[in-house]
Amino acid sequence: MARVGVVSFRLGGTDGVSIEAAKWCAALRSLGHEVATVAGEGPVDIVLPGLAIDAPSPPTRRELDEAVAGADVVIVENLASLPLNPAAREVLYDVLAGRRAIFHHHDLPWQRPHLAHLEGPRASPEWRHVTINDLSRRELASRGLHATTLMNSFDCDPPSGDRDATRRELAVGAGRLVLLASRALARKNVAGALELASSLGATLWILGPSEDDYEEELGRLVEHSGVDVRRGQLDGRTVHDAYAAADLVVMSSTWEGFGNPVLESVTHRRPLALYPYPVAREIVDHGFDFFDLGDVAGIAAELDAPDARRRERNLDIARRDFNVNDLPGRLREVVDL
Repeated sequence: MARVGVVSFRLGGTDGVSIEAAKWCAALRSLGHEVATVAGEGPVDIVLPGLAIDAPSPPTRRELDEAVAGADVVIVENLASLPLNPAAREVLYDVLAGRRAIFHHHDLPWQRPHLAHLEGPRASPEWRHVTINDLSRRELASRGLHATTLMNSFDCDPPSGDRDATRRELAVGAGRLVLLASRALARKNVAGALELASSLGATLWILGPSEDDYEEELGRLVEHSGVDVRRGQLDGRTVHDAYAAADLVVMSSTWEGFGNPVLESVTHRRPLALYPYPVAREIVDHGFDFFDLGDVAGIAAELDAPDARRRERNLDIARRDFNVNDLPGRLREVVDL
């Protein structure tokens, strides 16, 4: 049994990094390892505010060293991938010098235009690097850094959710409901989701909050679209209820490091309208059958006469290639504890 420290900006939330880190923690514990979490914010074992994205100053070397002192290996979740707190990253690099560490990269700076000028991950003989897609692995390789791809994994038998009660609370009646199961910011291409909902005569439900000062732009888009929009999760309702209530899931993003709603639409047996962002192509290459975001006629036909066989075929692929039940075995090979 090994002692594993998991370090990030924030953990325990609904963002993709937190969700995937939680899956890794559960898988490691199932293998018998002891896991302790350290982050700038969130329900973690040790809170170091200096690690947070918007921290005015980083943690001291002593604080971070003490937080991971007992770990045989430290897993770094995106803190050294996106330089959102460069000062904290420098302290982390100092603390991990000569120690075993695994850097789990969900995003890289050059994949975000406003961060492209900043430094990417560093190499050290004791460190291993894991990406969630092959594009990032190849980009790291072109910069002289070897990495292994381990795509995100999913519960292929999630709770069914309460469709009728959720739709009543949303007051959508028998009309079509399109779910955008993400936050609202520029790269999510909310305009594309609104255009699709408008073409289908559907209500659009934007599940997550707006971020990156996007609220004003989002308000303009919604107002000019003429689409009936619902925003935010309902009190007492889960993401499973949201998928159950939806007739269609839309993934309109122009960029995602992975894009969990793609697979979540599959595991919840919902059709998906997908914009072909780069990593989406890697997912589709596994054999999935999704609708193109612009295929309004095809999507409308599916909503009128759902193809259950298409959904089951997609689910079979998810079980084969993205099953969270297989994560402990996949992780054992990568972490090598």
